[in-house]
Amino acid sequence: MLSYAFFRLESALTIALTIILLFLFPTPFAWWRWWYWLLIGVIAESLIIYTSMSDVATGARVVAEMLRQEFNPEELRSRKYRERMERALEYRERIEGVVRLTREGVLREHLNETAREITDWLAQIFRLSKRLDAYEADEVIRRDIRSVPSSIKNLKERLEEEDDEEVRKQLRQTIAGKEAQLESLRKLQNTMEMAEYQLESTLTALGMAYSQLLLLGAKDVKGGRARRLREEIAEQIASLQDLLSAMDEVYRAS
Repeated sequence: MLSYAFFRLESALTIALTIILLFLFPTPFAWWRWWYWLLIGVIAESLIIYTSMSDVATGARVVAEMLRQEFNPEELRSRKYRERMERALEYRERIEGVVRLTREGVLREHLNETAREITDWLAQIFRLSKRLDAYEADEVIRRDIRSVPSSIKNLKERLEEEDDEEVRKQLRQTIAGKEAQLESLRKLQNTMEMAEYQLESTLTALGMAYSQLLLLGAKDVKGGRARRLREEIAEQIASLQDLLSAMDEVYRAS
């Protein structure tokens, strides 16, 4: 937010105008001192930074832009996953707005912590989307899923027709290797299908988290419901981390 405040258009114009007046019109009046321009510029710049830092809408917009840069949906090739990532970012943006509109106090601190944890959640959603996107675009895996079953069938037919024992031994080893590969591919396919459902379920849970944040009111001074919400978010993050680890393991094996 500080960076945004410093580099926003109003700030740039203030700095530029201060420099111009300082060098071109250092003493427009007899009583004027050159450093008056510098003082006015510093005061004006301080006001711009202060209003930028304290404005709720500006804060929410800056955080949203920062998250969009870090979890950029355009990095995903599939339109389906881009749209899902957009939904996740929209929920996080709205959550940021809720937090900033909450009065200072214990509840605000709990909500700030919740927002940070939701950002971690968002990172896991982005990682999961990237894995699914890469799997969907992986032509080698798609080719193997199509070709390995028919390859096993052909090898078994050759085994039945082959008379030479050495060749039969080699064919059995090849078939065993192909069957192991097929098992890995099917396990990968099942894991990715599970991840697909998990991604949709996670987005639904994120939407529910946003709804629950809207329901948190001033009466929840001790942040009891906020703490429960954070526990649910932590469970979601842990579940996604386990799923991502399983995906990595299966993908490597395949």
